[in-house]
Amino acid sequence: MIEAECKVRVRDPEGVMRQLERHAAGRAEVYQDTYFDTPDGALRREGRELRVRTVRGPDGTRAVLTYKDAPVDEASGSKPEHETRVDDPDAVHAMLRGLGYVSSIVFEKQCRNHEFEAYGRRMLATLVRVPEIDGVFLEVETLVKDDELPAALEDVRAVLDDLGFTERDLTTELYTEAVAAARRPSATECGDGHE
Repeated sequence: MIEAECKVRVRDPEGVMRQLERHAAGRAEVYQDTYFDTPDGALRREGRELRVRTVRGPDGTRAVLTYKDAPVDEASGSKPEHETRVDDPDAVHAMLRGLGYVSSIVFEKQCRNHEFEAYGRRMLATLVRVPEIDGVFLEVETLVKDDELPAALEDVRAVLDDLGFTERDLTTELYTEAVAAARRPSATECGDGHE
């Protein structure tokens, strides 16, 4: 399956949340994401992802293991995705480390998920805040077969259009890269402040 997804930067989070609530009640969840890679960073360079996500929400805690292949649509960044629930995320972490993968980055996402039908598809719209990154994002996605991707992306963009977003709002910025950049010390922090 391919995750047909578009992401936008949100200027009015409260207004967008009100609009989404008209489609479906939101579910607040906190994601703890651990990304794994080869020691030489081959997955990241190739646009692939290997992630263990622990989700905490009103219905309890669950965990999923996700592998995403390289993007098949550069404009949206949509990728083939394979995901399965796991009972013991610590065991999966140990397995991946045992297979030679290393934890490349760990961060938290504060999400509000809205699941609804639109344009004949099951959609998931997620408002995302990452404490280490400025701003709020909205991801709208649907899972489809390979040959459905162009039509599915049109429907995802139609949902965004209905919410008042335009092509200029679209972004393919990756949270992993933005968090890594935020954690790098700036030139002024490297020294003691004296010339």
